[in-house]
Amino acid sequence: MRFTIFQDSHTGDRSGNEDRVGYSYSRNVLLLVIADGMGGHMKGELAAEIAVTEVTRRFQQEARNRLKKPQEFLVSAINSAHRAIVAQAVEENLLESPRTTCVACIVQGSSAHWAWAGDSRLYVLRNGKLAAQTTDHSRVQQMIDAGAITVEQAARHPDRNKIYSCLGGVVPPQIGVAREFKLEQGDTIMLSTDGFWAQIPATLIGTLLRKQDIVGLMPGLITEAHRRAMGESDNISVVAMTWENQEDENVSDTTQMLGDEQFTTSSNTQDLDIPGGPAGDDVTEEDIEKAIAEIQSAIKKVPR
Repeated sequence: MRFTIFQDSHTGDRSGNEDRVGYSYSRNVLLLVIADGMGGHMKGELAAEIAVTEVTRRFQQEARNRLKKPQEFLVSAINSAHRAIVAQAVEENLLESPRTTCVACIVQGSSAHWAWAGDSRLYVLRNGKLAAQTTDHSRVQQMIDAGAITVEQAARHPDRNKIYSCLGGVVPPQIGVAREFKLEQGDTIMLSTDGFWAQIPATLIGTLLRKQDIVGLMPGLITEAHRRAMGESDNISVVAMTWENQEDENVSDTTQMLGDEQFTTSSNTQDLDIPGGPAGDDVTEEDIEKAIAEIQSAIKKVPR
């Protein structure tokens, strides 16, 4: 596969970084994934860490040559990450399970597939325009869909940070799934957390991509997102991929040196101490119900 890829994550004006972002690819399949730990809950960075680690682990386990059903894989992997987060909360005796958004994308056979929970976004940019995007699982998006507010009003609305689907919550995440998207030469797929997309419109990104590639463009846009937040910047994270001409031998084949079962991986995960290791495949629905009951019981015992 021939593609150009960029990844970075900045703390912004926060005291720590609760975003996790990464990519992994073999000779025939590419994964992009991003998670934004929810700051209103305990240990958001732990939830995001588990989400990216678990989705990547499942990818490397199942995408030896290619994925037979990419969309089903994405839903299964995100649910697996959700279960791992809840199990971790029980392992650490947390009063509340950590929570995170998540959006993940698979590229194989010149097609893209993506799934998401929460308000971290995916854009597909083609010829300077927005060709596809995710729809936020958020309160303000519901209000936009109902015609109650405009997109411009949503950017300033006091409920703009309220989301109704996430990993680690008391109920399983509501996962959005996109139809297969056929890629064309020059298409850019971009995943980002709200620290970036809330400040940088997709239209601006598309216009600038006509003049510069993602490796040259994105560092400056991340800096601009930080500047526009005027001292109140959330964590800023982006992973982006541009699909190159697959027949052009003058364009480097990013994957040609990999063996059939080799992966190249990059992320800002920090190898947090997660007792018991990857939990996703080992946790049953019965375990999850028990874990949630234990968390709710613990909350009731805390003096108010």
